[in-house]
Amino acid sequence: MSQQKRHEDPRILAALAASQAHAVQNSRSHGPNTPSHHALPNLMDRSNVARQARNNLMTVLIYVCAAIAVLPLAVVLFTVLSNGITRLNWDFLTHTMRGVVGGLAPYGGASHAIIGTLEITLGAMLISLPIGIMAAIYLVEYSKGSFLSRTLSTMVGVMAGIPSIVAGLFSFSLFSIIGGPGTVNGFVGSCALSVLMIPTVITSTAAMLRVVPHDLREASYALGVTKTRTILHVVLPTALPGIVSGATLAVARVIGETAPLLITSGAIDSTNWNLFNGRMTSLPVYVYNEFQQGTALCPAAASSQVPACIPGIRMERAWAAALVLIVIVLLLNIIARAIARSVQYAHNS
Repeated sequence: MSQQKRHEDPRILAALAASQAHAVQNSRSHGPNTPSHHALPNLMDRSNVARQARNNLMTVLIYVCAAIAVLPLAVVLFTVLSNGITRLNWDFLTHTMRGVVGGLAPYGGASHAIIGTLEITLGAMLISLPIGIMAAIYLVEYSKGSFLSRTLSTMVGVMAGIPSIVAGLFSFSLFSIIGGPGTVNGFVGSCALSVLMIPTVITSTAAMLRVVPHDLREASYALGVTKTRTILHVVLPTALPGIVSGATLAVARVIGETAPLLITSGAIDSTNWNLFNGRMTSLPVYVYNEFQQGTALCPAAASSQVPACIPGIRMERAWAAALVLIVIVLLLNIIARAIARSVQYAHNS
């Protein structure tokens, strides 16, 4: 009886009528284009398709950019290999330019330039690596935002951007004061290259030291280990792979420098084993000299000689020396990574 009265209540009936009228008015005002619940899956499908299309577009762009970045390197390697392989042989690797005239045989080689490059680069490494690593350790482990650390960071940034010819002039001027005017030898060239290497070594080593978790240092200190031993036996071995990569990058940065070595080390057509006395030819200087001399002269009577006179022998020697330089950088990289792996394996074991 009470339910029947509720349904017959005029207030309830009026509320139901008003609700139905409001629903009809909303349907008329929005029209047939209003999305229903059945249209929501279609909208979601279209949104997923658009998202997938944007993702595919960005993936394609990334691959295209990677290909564009690798393409110049591939072209350079192919060009050097295709042009340098014709003259690269055992005679080229074991002979010097002593007694070579024009394009006549003997055709000469670059053994003296290879030895000079290895000696000068090794001297630069012995100078720059200890200084760069010690400076990076100071910046990360000892400095607390002091004036010296801020000055050192600023100077490293400035040194990283100086032209290589400035480093050569600095080294030449310094040793002209120490050893007298005109002092030119391989060690002066090593000092010039070390000026270019030190900023790279400091920057890369400091970045790798900052990556080492601070918890490792705290655990070592908690065991009563001094800070020096913690750095030597915990921090440096952990950061060693990155430090080696930075050192390799620094070597690759300077091993192809020509301008500073033209001033500081000069050139010679024979082998000089003494880094501290006499001129010394490097591979970049050798390539520059061969390219600068241009086409070799061949006498008319040399056309019938065996072996024949080669007018383009100088360009062939330049390309072969450039290929040897790339191979040396590759071998130094492999040796450095092998040493880093062996040292890290010994530390972990």
